[in-house]
Amino acid sequence: MIEIRDLQLLSALARHRHFAKAAEECGISQPAFSMRIRNLEDRLGVSIVRRANRFQGLTEEGEMIVQRARRILDDTKALEQQVLAAKGEITGTLILGVIPTAVAFTGRLIKHLRRAHPRIVTRIETMSATAIQHRLDEGSLDAGVTYGDSIGTDLRQVQPLYEETYVLLVPSHMTDRSDPIPWARVADFPLSLLEPQMQNRRILDRIFAEQGLHPDVVAETSGFTASMVMAREGLAATVVPRVLVRALGDLKGTRVLPLVDPVVSKPICLATLIRDPELPTVEALRAVVTSLR
Repeated sequence: MIEIRDLQLLSALARHRHFAKAAEECGISQPAFSMRIRNLEDRLGVSIVRRANRFQGLTEEGEMIVQRARRILDDTKALEQQVLAAKGEITGTLILGVIPTAVAFTGRLIKHLRRAHPRIVTRIETMSATAIQHRLDEGSLDAGVTYGDSIGTDLRQVQPLYEETYVLLVPSHMTDRSDPIPWARVADFPLSLLEPQMQNRRILDRIFAEQGLHPDVVAETSGFTASMVMAREGLAATVVPRVLVRALGDLKGTRVLPLVDPVVSKPICLATLIRDPELPTVEALRAVVTSLR
């Protein structure tokens, strides 16, 4: 019989597309990992992995097996959670993919989930909106907090969370103004922004392009922490979501200026796959979201 553990290893390999990274995630050595994959191929009588000096991808049969494996793993996870839920407790690990701009909001959301269901352990993974959609589809995420206009609704359930708006976080020595600032003036400051492939950066680049602006980008980061530290240290200004500044409170040495002309807002949502049966942990999360609206 095929073991659930073998399906977990295969799913990790398909996700990472790298034997060593997949083995590390699964907590076993690479030689042992490779041996189990080969044993699975021998048991099924087909080649699952295309090999050369390194991982070259999955065979056609391998892609089919991975799709089946993910459904089996999803059903197994649901069964385990439902058995515990029948005993009166919702428990398990909830894996959330979150865009960088929504991390602060997600932290508050998990606080409410924890109060309602203290046995749920939440794993928050920060990633792009594109990665969230991909990993939801492959079943390696339970839910995603992402841009509402970047997620398809076919086979997914979407719940609105809030509207993302933006402020300029600027070192105090660079300006003495405290009133809202038009986007056209943002280009006057040296800026630290997210990397170009991130959805938030694409939003900002589109605004700059529409206004014919050429911002002075002096640093690019994969998250907001480094950019906010640079603002506090007086090196560069940055554009951040208002919800993030509210969550962190006063940042010494900076000014927070609402951005206007235009006032830009983007819908943030909770996205989950439509499953039957549903994971109790995901049902619990959706119920918390509904209670907060």
